Amino acid sequence: MRVEELKVVDFHCDALSKMQEMPDIVFRNDYRLDVTAERMAAGGTRLQCFAIYLSGKRGRPRFEDILSQIEHFRKSVAGPGGLRWLRWREEADDVGKETQGWGMLSLEGVDGLEGNLFYAQLCFELGIRFLGVTWNYANWAADGVLEPRNGGFTEQGRKLVEWCNTSGMLLDVSHLSPAGFWELTGLSERPFIASHSNAASVCPHPRNLSDEQIKALIATDGRMGLTFYPWFVCEDGNANMKHVLKHIEHVCSLGGEKQIMFGSDFDGIDCWVEGLEHPGQYPAFAELLLRHYPEELVRGWLSGNALSFLQAYLPSGSSKP
Repeated sequence: MRVEELKVVDFHCDALSKMQEMPDIVFRNDYRLDVTAERMAAGGTRLQCFAIYLSGKRGRPRFEDILSQIEHFRKSVAGPGGLRWLRWREEADDVGKETQGWGMLSLEGVDGLEGNLFYAQLCFELGIRFLGVTWNYANWAADGVLEPRNGGFTEQGRKLVEWCNTSGMLLDVSHLSPAGFWELTGLSERPFIASHSNAASVCPHPRNLSDEQIKALIATDGRMGLTFYPWFVCEDGNANMKHVLKHIEHVCSLGGEKQIMFGSDFDGIDCWVEGLEHPGQYPAFAELLLRHYPEELVRGWLSGNALSFLQAYLPSGSSKP
């Protein structure tokens, strides 16, 4: 599979939070980023999901911080000559038809919405399409995966999910507590994703998903973005590309070959899987996958499974006002 034939969808990176901290970063080729326009092109990444993550270093998360990262995306990533901005179901059909890259927006933790559903509606209107309810700890909507009490959704959080059901905003359960995960299976009217989580049976990190959670994603047509943070890949954190295959193999053993996609967590990590330090290395990873699996499956994992989810569940642009 040549690079020009490669089509990759990556469902999670944190480049925007770096750009907010260092506004002089140039997305095209800045050495301070893992994900750059040049590396996306070199590695065949046709669609990159950019998470809006509000670091605690900036103090209490505020809605204006979300707006700031949207503006960084609008001006520096999807500005003139940059990535095309994916917002609607119909646009997902065009990803990969040309070599131009695409970007889309997600929100990693709703803390910055400040409990205000009007702010959530503004985020949708401004182009955010995936909403991760929590980061690792509790907020106004639900408990995160590292919250000791393992609570589910608050009353405000359930109203947020109800709003997502009616608005078309899609949900992401990476970082959500196990109790929240299971509660969401009954609250959400559409399938949801885990944008950057691995299999706990292979590497028992609390951010990874249990077999029961993976089976629930399979049963509901959700997706699971396998991630490249070494501590989520193997217990000693000394991971190379072959270690990622163990997670692929395990999810497939549960019947989830159609659920697998990738959510690298580039720019949100401080150490890297050997050989997968940035998106320009996806071609070598694809070659490794092709040595072990049929091309049809590999193409699905690299992009097809993610795109079929977007084509099925993103809101339609024909319904916009």
